[in-house]
Amino acid sequence: MSKQNRNSKTKTIALLGILTGLIILMAFTPVGYLRVGVVVSISFLMIPVAVGSLAKGPWAGAALGTVFGITSFVQCFGMDAFGTYLASKNVFFTFIMCVVCRALAGLCAGLIFKLITKLTKNVIVRSSLTGLSAAVFNTIFFVSALILLFGKSTVGEATGLNPELSFLALFVAMVGINAVLEAIASFIITGAVGTALFKAKLIED
Repeated sequence: MSKQNRNSKTKTIALLGILTGLIILMAFTPVGYLRVGVVVSISFLMIPVAVGSLAKGPWAGAALGTVFGITSFVQCFGMDAFGTYLASKNVFFTFIMCVVCRALAGLCAGLIFKLITKLTKNVIVRSSLTGLSAAVFNTIFFVSALILLFGKSTVGEATGLNPELSFLALFVAMVGINAVLEAIASFIITGAVGTALFKAKLIED
């Protein structure tokens, strides 16, 4: 292995290690979530996932999304009331919702970055839109799995929302605030962080 390849591998391991540590830190401190009641839980953990997607592409996004998902799944055992309720109903479905959906969101964010890179070399645009896509995919996959796997009645019991609402109405009621604020935060912060890393040449273009 050449010296250049060794250095590149070392940088990759270091970056993913830092982002993994950041996800874990954010997940188990107030930094990672803004919780208001049972339904409104604004997560900022897709931001380091999006940064990993910028730096190393879809596989890194999927790996970091998996880390995020595992921390979310762990909290379903007494640390988060909503997640604990769902885990008591079906642990396997809860695992899919928490872990698999987050891995897919990270993977898709990386794919979006590759697509945008073919369209523009503007690092601000690429970074911001990748951050936005990470938050949007996270919301779509998570909430779709929640409703499809658990059903409207279980979601209604857990959240206090009317289970007779249509799928679309229930989706909007659950994520209207969460999704918008997460998307805005991820768009701005990932855009700023990604741009800084590109300009500092810590991310290879």
